[in-house]
Amino acid sequence: QRGQLVFTDTPGYHLSDKIINKKMQDITLSSLKDSDIILYLVDGTRIAGKEEEAIAELIKKASTPVTIAINKVDIAEKETLSENIKFVRGQFGDVTPLLISAKLDEGVDELLIALFKEAKEGELLYDKDTYTDQTLEFRISEIIREKAMEGLQDELPHVILVDVQDIEYSPERNHVWIRAFINVERDGQKGFLVGKRGDNIKRIGSEARSEIKEIFPGCTVRLDLQVKVLDKWRTNPNMLNKIFKP
Repeated sequence: QRGQLVFTDTPGYHLSDKIINKKMQDITLSSLKDSDIILYLVDGTRIAGKEEEAIAELIKKASTPVTIAINKVDIAEKETLSENIKFVRGQFGDVTPLLISAKLDEGVDELLIALFKEAKEGELLYDKDTYTDQTLEFRISEIIREKAMEGLQDELPHVILVDVQDIEYSPERNHVWIRAFINVERDGQKGFLVGKRGDNIKRIGSEARSEIKEIFPGCTVRLDLQVKVLDKWRTNPNMLNKIFKP
């Protein structure tokens, strides 16, 4: 084992004065200050715009070693990929970004080698068998959120909040029961998420359950999902502090 890298995944950085976006901006800035290395991943399928320019400026001001990679090269168009390489070089000087496909596991070893070159030496922070410190509730909520986002309009995923209420595990029966709520802000969003005759929420539940089973090998999983309207949760400071707690 060469060593241990601990990744902190920052939230999306959006140029907006909305309360939730300002909260995510603050978390990103705090993470940059606390990190020994910055891994800057560029989406190879999208031409960099104003938000990428803002992110690049934040990274340069952080005065922290940075490793840059362009992801999704397996599906990126050549012209778009070329424009992103130009963008990186324009922002960071004569830098050749690493080209990777996380999905196909291409270029990932080279990326890890580059990160280890910049990493400081120190004691292991976690046991060698530990791969995440995320809570079980968070992992399950992210799986559900991912499945809910798939196939929806671009603006809807930003108003989805998944709340895992209960997890009951029966070792005698090798059975796990999970109850979770998918919260949206308006009734119209609720109908869109549920779908005609409940088809969409059934799809979300089925796909999420299949992936959650990987967390509980050998167990049957029952997932009860409900969609609720939580009015203006993105502007509620108490709710945001709960979601983005340290």
